[in-house]
Amino acid sequence: MIFVDGVPFTVESSSSNKNCVSEQGADVLYALMECPFLVDATKSFKSIPEMRFTDSEQFGVERSTMCKWVYLFQKEYATVDPALVDFVGTDEATTCVGVAIRNRKNGMTSVAHIDFPNIIENALSQMLSLVVDPSSDAELDVHLVGGFEDVLLQESNDIPELEDRKKTEGHSFPLCNKIIECLWTRPETFHLQTLCVLHHNTWRDSEGNAYPIFSGFSVKTSDGSVFPASFDSTSRCPDEVIRRIRLSSSYEDPSLKGRLLETYETHTDQFKIEPCCWSPWKRYMALSLQQLSDAEILQSCSTSPSAEAPDFVENSRRQWAYLVEHSDWRESFPKKKPRIFRRAADGKWERSFN
Repeated sequence: MIFVDGVPFTVESSSSNKNCVSEQGADVLYALMECPFLVDATKSFKSIPEMRFTDSEQFGVERSTMCKWVYLFQKEYATVDPALVDFVGTDEATTCVGVAIRNRKNGMTSVAHIDFPNIIENALSQMLSLVVDPSSDAELDVHLVGGFEDVLLQESNDIPELEDRKKTEGHSFPLCNKIIECLWTRPETFHLQTLCVLHHNTWRDSEGNAYPIFSGFSVKTSDGSVFPASFDSTSRCPDEVIRRIRLSSSYEDPSLKGRLLETYETHTDQFKIEPCCWSPWKRYMALSLQQLSDAEILQSCSTSPSAEAPDFVENSRRQWAYLVEHSDWRESFPKKKPRIFRRAADGKWERSFN
C-alpha cells in the first residue's frame, strides 16, 4: 500500500481491464509522477549538492575516521543498522533503479540496486526481512532514484486507454512500473518520499539525446535523509572486482534466479562474498571482449551506451583482466570458502582469513 503525504494514494484506473494489475500499476506510476507532493520532493532532492564518497587522498577530500558506509553494486542489497553504519548507498544506476526502505521506528534501512523487473517481488521480500518486525505494524519510508527516459514516452492525457498509449521498449519504464506495482499491491505501509525516476531524472542535450541526472544516492541512517551521491573506485568497496564478476556469474546460477545478491551481514557489519564459479568459457569471453574498442564495449555491454560514466569501460576491462589472469575460480575462493571483510578501526575494510 502506497501512502503520499501521510494519506493512502488513490487513483482511478484508466485501463479498460480493471483486473490487470500491471496496467493499473502503470496508471498509478503515471499519477505518482504528477503528484504535487512528489514533484516538490523531487525538486528538493535535485537541489541537494551531490556527496562524493572517496577513500583517496589525491582528490583532496579528507575521510572522516568516524564515517562508515556500505556500498552496493548492481543487483546487490544490504540492510544496515544505524548503530553500526552512517551511510548506505549505490551509484552506476542508469537504466537501473535504486530503492531505499527505512523503518521510521528503529531506523533499520535497506537499499537495493535493482536491474530487472523479474526480481522485484523477491527483492522487496528480501529487503523487508530485516527492516520489518513481524510483531508490529511498521511505517516505512521509500525512496526511488535512478532510471531515465531511455525511450521517450509519448503518453497523452487525451488517450485514456493504456493499451492505446505508445509502448516503450526501453529498460527504465518497465522497471519503475513493476516496482510501483509491487509496492501498490503489498500489505505493508509504504510512505513514498522520493520518486526521482524517468522524466524527473532526465536531461537532454541540444540534439535531444537523453541522460540521467542522477545515477546514485545515499541514505544517512541516523535520520533517513536521502541525497545524490557518487562513489569512486576507492569507495566502491570492499572486493570491487570480485563482486562485479559475481554479478555477471549470477545470471548463470539457477539458485540466484529472481533474487538480489546478499553480500553484507547486518548484525556483524561485515561483508561475506559467497563463492561463485566461472568456467573456461568465461575466460574465453573475457579474452574476446578485451579486443573490442571502447566504443564497441559500450555498445555491447551497456543498456545505455551514451549515458554511462567515464569509468565504465575501465571497470569492464579490469574484470576481464582478472578473469584472464585467474581462470580457475577456486584461486579466488580457496577451499570454496567465502571472502570475508571486517571493518577496521579507521572504518576501512580489511579481509579476514580466519
